[in-house]
Amino acid sequence: MFRGKQTRVLLLNDMERLECTLFRLEQGFELQFHLGPTLQGKSVHVHTNYPAPGKKFVSSSFRQLEWVNPSGREDDSDKYCKLDLEIAGSYQYYFGHEERTGGGFIVVDPVLRIGHERKILPLDCITVQTYLAKCLGPLDEWLDRLRVAKETGYNMIHFTPLQKLGASRSCYSIADQLELNPDFSPPGKNNTWMDVGNLTEKIKKEWNMLCITDVVFNHTAANSKWIRHHPECGYNLVNSPYLKPAWLLDRALWHFSCAIILRGLLWTEVFSQLKLWEFLQVNVEKAVEQFRKVLQAGECLLLEGKPKLKVIQDSQYRRLSNTVDMQLALEMFGRHTNGPKSIQECCDWFKKSLEELNVECYKEMHSHHEKAINCIVGTVCYERLAAHGPQLGPVTRTNPLVTRYFTFPFEDMTMEQENQLIQNPNDACHLLAHNGWVMGDDPLRNFAEPGSNVYLRRELVCWGDSVKLHYGVKPEDCPYLWAHMKKYTEITAKHFSGVRLDNCHSTPLHVAEAMLAAARVVRPNLYVIVELFTGSEQLDNLFVNRLGITSLVREAMSAGDSHEEGRLVYHFGGEPVGSFVQPNLRPLVPSIAHAMFLDVTHDNECPIQVRSVFDALPSTAIVSMACCASGSTRGYDELVPHQISEGSCYTEDWSNYWNPDALPSSVGEVNLQTGIMSGKLALNKLHQELAEKGFTQVYVDQLDADTVAVTRHCPTFKNPETHQYREHLDPMYIPGKIEEVILEARTVERNAESYVKDERFINGMLNFMVEIQNLFCGYSGYLSDMSEFVEEILFEKLTPGSVIAFRVSLDPNSQKVVGYLRTQLSQFNRLYKSGSLTDSNVPGILKIALDFLMSKLTLAELNVLLFRCDVEEEEDGGGCYNIPSWMPLKYGGLQGFVSVLSEIRPKNDLGHPFCDNLRQGDWMIDYVSSRLMNKGGALREVGKWFSAVFTYLEHIPRYLVPCYFDAIIVGAYATAVDAVFNQMSSFVQNGSTLVKQLALGSVQMCGVGRVPTLPPLSPELEDVPVRLNSVTKQEEQCCVSLAAGLPHFSTGIFRCWGRDTFIALRGLMLLTGRYLEARNIILAFAGTMHHGLIPNLLGQGVAARYDCCDAVWWWLQCIQDYCNIVPNSTDILMCPVSRMYPTDDSEAQPLWTVHDQPLYVVIQEAMQCHMQGIEFRERNAGPQIDHNMRDEGFNVEAKVNPETGFVYGGKRFNCGTWMDKMGESDKANNRGVPATPRDGSAVEIAGLSKSAVRWLMTMNENGNFPYSSVTIHRDGTEQSVSYKEWNQRIQENFERFFYVSEDPSDPNEQHPDLVHKKCIYKDSYGASSPWCDYQLRPNFTIAMVVAPELFTVQRAWKALEIVEKKLLGPLGMKTLDPDDLVYCGVYDNALDNDNYNYAKGFNYHQGPEWLWPVGYFLRAKLYFAKKMGQEKYNESVYLVKNVLSRLYTHLERSPWKGLPELTNENGQYCPFSCETQAWSIATVLETLYDL
Repeated sequence: MFRGKQTRVLLLNDMERLECTLFRLEQGFELQFHLGPTLQGKSVHVHTNYPAPGKKFVSSSFRQLEWVNPSGREDDSDKYCKLDLEIAGSYQYYFGHEERTGGGFIVVDPVLRIGHERKILPLDCITVQTYLAKCLGPLDEWLDRLRVAKETGYNMIHFTPLQKLGASRSCYSIADQLELNPDFSPPGKNNTWMDVGNLTEKIKKEWNMLCITDVVFNHTAANSKWIRHHPECGYNLVNSPYLKPAWLLDRALWHFSCAIILRGLLWTEVFSQLKLWEFLQVNVEKAVEQFRKVLQAGECLLLEGKPKLKVIQDSQYRRLSNTVDMQLALEMFGRHTNGPKSIQECCDWFKKSLEELNVECYKEMHSHHEKAINCIVGTVCYERLAAHGPQLGPVTRTNPLVTRYFTFPFEDMTMEQENQLIQNPNDACHLLAHNGWVMGDDPLRNFAEPGSNVYLRRELVCWGDSVKLHYGVKPEDCPYLWAHMKKYTEITAKHFSGVRLDNCHSTPLHVAEAMLAAARVVRPNLYVIVELFTGSEQLDNLFVNRLGITSLVREAMSAGDSHEEGRLVYHFGGEPVGSFVQPNLRPLVPSIAHAMFLDVTHDNECPIQVRSVFDALPSTAIVSMACCASGSTRGYDELVPHQISEGSCYTEDWSNYWNPDALPSSVGEVNLQTGIMSGKLALNKLHQELAEKGFTQVYVDQLDADTVAVTRHCPTFKNPETHQYREHLDPMYIPGKIEEVILEARTVERNAESYVKDERFINGMLNFMVEIQNLFCGYSGYLSDMSEFVEEILFEKLTPGSVIAFRVSLDPNSQKVVGYLRTQLSQFNRLYKSGSLTDSNVPGILKIALDFLMSKLTLAELNVLLFRCDVEEEEDGGGCYNIPSWMPLKYGGLQGFVSVLSEIRPKNDLGHPFCDNLRQGDWMIDYVSSRLMNKGGALREVGKWFSAVFTYLEHIPRYLVPCYFDAIIVGAYATAVDAVFNQMSSFVQNGSTLVKQLALGSVQMCGVGRVPTLPPLSPELEDVPVRLNSVTKQEEQCCVSLAAGLPHFSTGIFRCWGRDTFIALRGLMLLTGRYLEARNIILAFAGTMHHGLIPNLLGQGVAARYDCCDAVWWWLQCIQDYCNIVPNSTDILMCPVSRMYPTDDSEAQPLWTVHDQPLYVVIQEAMQCHMQGIEFRERNAGPQIDHNMRDEGFNVEAKVNPETGFVYGGKRFNCGTWMDKMGESDKANNRGVPATPRDGSAVEIAGLSKSAVRWLMTMNENGNFPYSSVTIHRDGTEQSVSYKEWNQRIQENFERFFYVSEDPSDPNEQHPDLVHKKCIYKDSYGASSPWCDYQLRPNFTIAMVVAPELFTVQRAWKALEIVEKKLLGPLGMKTLDPDDLVYCGVYDNALDNDNYNYAKGFNYHQGPEWLWPVGYFLRAKLYFAKKMGQEKYNESVYLVKNVLSRLYTHLERSPWKGLPELTNENGQYCPFSCETQAWSIATVLETLYDL
């Protein structure tokens, strides 16, 4: 099957340390590091110790990765650095700007190979069997014994250590790590590691099996010869003197072992005699005398504060040899030393303090004693009295009271002599601490290091046959030990394909890291398994990351019942059945550690003893169905009814030979008639086949309390002799056709002798066996209500200990349909070529490639295909698809479905209501196709394609519908998006991912509704789109209009707003290449000009409202932008404009009445009207057009100050700019009062008018505009003002009247008492409430962009710095200085109370953070940064990219795939905001264009 290159993307976020997060990858994968929002724009460096090509891995050697930027422009959304992963192991990465600020690990799995052909053995194929190596006998006989594993279907053998063992003969107590166990050599022969290697190689090549073995780094046998020569390799009383008290206690307990065990005796005969507290105490008399001498020598310093005297521990841990800080003592107790009497007083004071310290030390040691006694008594009770314990019996020298914690390689002696022994370093160095484990201890803490009291408190569950090894922190600390263990590791790696790291959780991590690194030098694809008991998945991950662990051992025996064991199967591997097809390029998501799931480990109790003999087969069947490595321990399959201990009790037992002809009663021989071996062979084969063939999906179903289905049935662990099982099971239903019954097996009792343990061989229970293919179920197929083929399985004799395995495939018809469907999907992804079939009756529409059909769609039609919110759909009589148990989708188009699928696909959340809806019926797929088929034209053809391809979907099993629906929708969506970009500008086509996603906002916002939104254009104009009106059957214009925001401003008269349209038009239409549609919108609004203004609310022209002063200036700015961007752009000035209002007094003209004027005439009219002065009352003024506005508010005024050239207007009762909130609350008494009237000269209008005047002056000079001036009539005379003169007046007066100087005596400052922020630009000039002029708002940044020549560079930069500090939020700009008394950053339009400033959202523009101004701020910052020099520019680029990254993150996560109108303070979600707003998207796109 074609798989393609697999790429994973890891997003880096500042301060994100992921050392405990596991990322697993395979060799051949590409890993890309991308910058997260917190890092974009910064100069980030990524370092890794993954070696460069051709170099060797050195864990401490890090290299810096190079960045790749595919688009090479705009922003950091596509920027990445990468690793091509070809080497197994654990690798670290870290990143930062100036210092390390985050990092983590990646683990690359090894590739295991078997056979002469070096066939890959996938990790999930592994079936391992553990052998206790010491039970195998001479090496020459191993093949006969190991053949048992081969013949029962295992492909990996795990050996316990093969080294020479210690005196205890425990498998993990190794006497010499470099010497092969001499037991493996028969008399007269000396086998070597080379012989072992030859054996493992033979097994790998000829049997297709791998061999692994244990490595033990944490301890060595107590009788190891080498540690007698190198005692520094253990924790002894010379290199670890802090263990002296614990050693003395250990020896005292040894001497006490012959006494009667009573808690009281321990106190009186052991602890009180030892006086161990003296190791913590100070010799009071000696210290006081020293203190006296220091006092007499001179004066002391006074100490500030309240110091506390502390004991300084003697480094050699001698009794009463601790000290205190004499300087500190002087400062505390030596303040008055005028004579002998005062010196004695100080000494007495000091002595009392020392005695108090000693009491504290006594109490500390007493608490250790109490814990020790509890542990001792608990151990004795368990070992000698408890029914579940070993019941050791009487206390003897062989079995002392408690296990000794330290070695004692000397003849017996008295306690007094032993006390002298520790004074001699040559003897004390041989008193070595034993190893063990501490229940509930921190696995990252070394319990033998200083600061731990484990040995003293007797908390160690001690292995009295092993010495804990003392590595230190680096090889130089103990050279012999590091070299010895490295050689041991290299020998192991040379001859074995993998290692099991024993006692991993107690092995120092840095040691295991170094040793495994050495092993990987010898064998790069080393398989590493460990058994961890941390109790924490995060801690497990830390070990996996640091050590590069391949698999963690997981135990089926840890499950208490069948339900829990089924849960483990689901948890440790596999995906849900019907999972989504994941793309080859996708985010790197955290993993759980790969599992080696064992039905029993060699450490577990015998399942037959704990559960039942009938549990063996079902449990191993459940384990075999897990999508991970699986395995067992030799003896389980033979039904050995006791634990094959690794201790000394079974040292003479040898494993049985394989003999296919052996009789069941044969001793020392086994075959498929033995125990459950025949069942295990079938299950192992099945486990391997499922993994090899890509069966990665698992479904676990608890049929009833005693039956689990994992494509077969299995009883629970209850003993059938005592538990009442149901005699009759309900039928089981399987979707699809049963091809064959792979396995029908049950555990049965046969006539044979009861179990008797053999003294020489490890023998199993002969009176139980597995019966194969004894049919006890029947099945038949039928079609369900949803045309789905289902098999009904009827159970007849399902007895405890039974297993059934079915091979299920789709029924023949479904197989064909899926093949046909995959053929269609292969046009989107080559992955679907596999399994595709040719449909001889394929519908004609499916013979046409979908990309061809979509290439015929206009961008307006693509708006229908991809988007349209619920109210837009309702306008056409429909609505967005609604999932009854959940919610409606955000869009009727494909984006509505893709937004949900992109959330549930990575998680395979098949339980989501969306997936449930797809499985339950065809409603969703019918909606997608019928919605488009109802549209007509090219959309209908696309709808036909969906209808035809969905026909296939209706005839496959319902559990597959979500997966294939996702594939169809995602493929179609990607095709549609490509069709969008093919019709857009090179800026978009060559742009970054962020640019492209924002450009989709153009399609999102620009569409054609059922009723035309724009007034008609001149019939003389060319290239105007038309359609047939479905009601009148007449042709009508159908120009694209631009919605202000979704969902609130998307339909009817509230769709189009003059100000919103022309703030957004440059970004959404001109920069994206939609020139013709932009032209039509410009001309349509031009046709509605009235009193020299264009409408605020368009209302299709006939219901327009002319209550704003700024819309006409934004319109003029867009005409200027059009002429600067579009080829042959000045032709627009000659385009005919059909005037809806030929005169200021005329009514709206009928559609068939034509009053055409060239656009340049309309532009000149707007300029002349403003210079002349605009004053009128809105038509139909009153509550019928605005029920909130007061009567005075309907009077509109806009003029030009002849002295300054500034446009001014508005009144305190109307809102002339974008900050247009009108009070609505009667409770708060703010109805009819504008929250932000901004009358006078608004700063952005000053900038926009300057831009327009300058442009017209230049256009006239270039011969592209016929007017050089405006002519007005004033005082009965005609006056002319040239554009050049007007331009000059604004230029000369702007900073004079708008800049707020830091100089309080500035003669231009008319209201110095109102200044509360200096070095900024006023928000307005000449407001009716003068304090409003001085409010800090983001509006002057707009003027900086459209008319930068008005600003002095240094002043502008300082003002921008203040804006950045005070107004810039996570996503948008605060609309008011947070230091302002009326600032409120939370907008709640539903709140109606008596608070004047907040009620009914009165603070709409008094703090909430709007997104569209952030684009102008960033553009202004970039412009003036260039003027300030390269350093400032680089800093500004970082700021811009950082803000863009936050916007990109929101865009990615938003199901609306847009940027909101506003947020509440600090970027918090505002439920009253439009979810996606045209001007928010547009101004960010403009910023990217400037970059």
